[in-house]
Order: sequence, then C-alpha cells, then structure tokens
Amino acid sequence: MAEATSRIRLRVRMSARPIDEPHRVTSPLELLFDLTFVVAVAAVTAQLAHQIADGHALEGIVPFLQVFFAIWWAWMNFTWFASSYDTDDVIYRLLTMLQMAGVLVLGAGVSAAANDSDYRPVALGYLIMRIGLVAQWLRAGVEDKANRRTALRYAAGIAILQVAWILLALGVMPSSTLLPLFVVLAGLELAVPRWAERASPTNWHPHHIAERYGLFTIILLGESVFAATTGVEGALQNAEISGSFITIAIASLILLFALWWLYFLQPAGEALSDRRHRSYLWGYGHYGIFAALTALGAGLEVAVEQTGHALKASPITVGYAVAIPASVFLALLWAVHAPLVAKPVIPLAMVLSCVALILLSPLAVGWIGVSGVVAAIATACALLIAATITRQATGRLGY
Repeated sequence: MAEATSRIRLRVRMSARPIDEPHRVTSPLELLFDLTFVVAVAAVTAQLAHQIADGHALEGIVPFLQVFFAIWWAWMNFTWFASSYDTDDVIYRLLTMLQMAGVLVLGAGVSAAANDSDYRPVALGYLIMRIGLVAQWLRAGVEDKANRRTALRYAAGIAILQVAWILLALGVMPSSTLLPLFVVLAGLELAVPRWAERASPTNWHPHHIAERYGLFTIILLGESVFAATTGVEGALQNAEISGSFITIAIASLILLFALWWLYFLQPAGEALSDRRHRSYLWGYGHYGIFAALTALGAGLEVAVEQTGHALKASPITVGYAVAIPASVFLALLWAVHAPLVAKPVIPLAMVLSCVALILLSPLAVGWIGVSGVVAAIATACALLIAATITRQATGRLGY
C-alpha cells in the first residue's frame, strides 16, 4: 500500500477556519515556532537569576516584566492568528519563518535591555516579527471578505503601535517618560484585539487555544528545569554536594511537577467554548502565569547556586525569589479559570491557604535554611494537589 503524503500548496485562499473543527491540534509549524521562544525565555531567566544573586532583585523586576511582555505578546499575536487563519501553505510558512527570525533577534537583545536599558535590539526583533504578522493580517483582509474589516483593523493597529515602539526604543523621548510610555503602549497593544474584533470576531478554536497555552506552559516549566539544572551543574563543578543541595534539587523537581499537575487539573477547552466572551481575561491573565513560571526558574537557579557558595542576596531574598512566583502562579491560575466555570476544581479557600503557607515559609529561613523553604513550598503545593484529588474522589467541588 502506498504511503500517504502531505501535499503543500504554494497558496491556499485564506479564510476563517471553523470554530467547531474536529480534532484540531497544534501543528508541527506551531511547535517549531514555540521552540524559538526557548532562546528568549532562557535569556530573560538567566538575567533575572543574575540580578537576584547579586542582590538586585527589586531593580531587576521591572526590566524583566517589560522584556517578558514583549516575548509573551509576540507569542500571543501569532497563536491567536494561527488559530483562525492557519492555511499551512508555502506563503504562510515563509511569513511564519520571518516571525521566528524576529524572535531570535529579540532573544539576542535581552542582555542589552536588562543590563543597559538598551531596547533597540529587542525593538529590531519586534519589527521583524511585526512585518510578518502585518503581512499575514493584510493577506487575510484581502482574501477573507467576510472578516476584512477585522483583519485590516489588526494590521493598522499593529503597524501604528510598532512605529511608536521604535520611537521609544530609539530614545527620542526623555528617559523619565520611558516607563510610563511603555505602560501606555502595552495597554494599547492589549486594546487592539478588542477594538479589531468589534467589527467581527475571529474564528479562534477554543480547544486549539487551550492546547497551545498548555504547551507553552510546559515549555516554561522546562525552562525552569533547565535553570535549576544550571545551578546544579555549578555546584557539581565546585564539588559542593551537601544535604541542602540534595534537598533543593529534589524539592525543585517536586515543585515544578506539582505546578504542572495543578495547571492541567482544570481543562480549559470546553470552558472557553461555552464562554468565548471571557477569553480575554483568560488569555491576558496568562501573562502573569507565564511570567511567574519564568521568574520561578530564576529563583530556583539561585536557590541551588547558594548551596555551593555565598551570594550577595540574603537567604530570605532567595526564599522569596521562589515563594513569590509560586504564589502568583497559584493565585492567577485560579483567577483566570474561575470566570469560565461554574465551580472551579480547586476552591478559593484552599488556594489562599496554600498561598499563605508559601509566603510565610521564607520567614523561617533562619531555622530551616533556603533548602527547607523550597521543600516547604513544594510540600504545600503537593498537599494542595492531594486535597483537590480527595475532593474530586468524594464528589465535592466548589468555591
């Protein structure tokens, strides 16, 4: 029997894909696109870890959130467009490759942005990505007559804001206005989809979107594993194997596994299908979830590193570098899912109790050390899973 082959066409007329398309899954091209973000996320994680270790955690938070917003928003733009208009023809693939090139340039510019507040390389990467994205929306506007106004609104909004980002990166504005202007432009970026889709909503696929977010969550968890491994390698090279080192290594793995488990306890596909109008809160809320996972990777790297040699950062700072991201992840995970379902899988009281335990753990660092703090955080998350599973087994769900 002849082996089936997939024939790729040069051009397929771009039209909105069906919302209820059966068996819609992430394409190999989308998986490849996601992998380009590994470089950018690894770079921003490493920069934050260095700043935490050097005792400059507070100074590093704003640059981290700014650069991560650029990374996250670039991924968001492509993901939601692809859910509606992925034709998988040659033109679409080449324009996606152009956006991937922009992501790599952005990743290369993370160091300059974090260390020298030089956002020109990041802006260049964004420009490259936006050229590909605007071209995709213009193509949709030409070929999908039913949603032409929406597509052209997206193209116009993205292009105009990109000009503003370039002016901001070139330093034509006073330095004292850079942060306020960043906040304003970021807000306008978030407003573009709401404005564009007033003309007509795009046909994003709820199960496809839920899967895409889940896969990106796994990528970020993988980055946290890599960051923790970097700390482990440093300790091994210095022959600094101790009880606290082993405790942190094991607890870090348990913590990351627990967060993965908690994220996938509440499937989002059906909920997004039933409440499409609440997708903005769910989608935008993941900025905090994704940023928290990335920051957690930096915190775990520093926590492992401090077992091998003394750092400028105090032990309580290192403890909170793990506790705060873990708490933010749990709180936002509940917050983005609660509006989508009648009864969240994890009750709010249980989430808040777990968050409280996590945030109190670093206060005991003088008695249990950083390793004990990480172990306590991992234990709290594991107990949250156990309590949730018990409630599910007994049929008790609710707030």
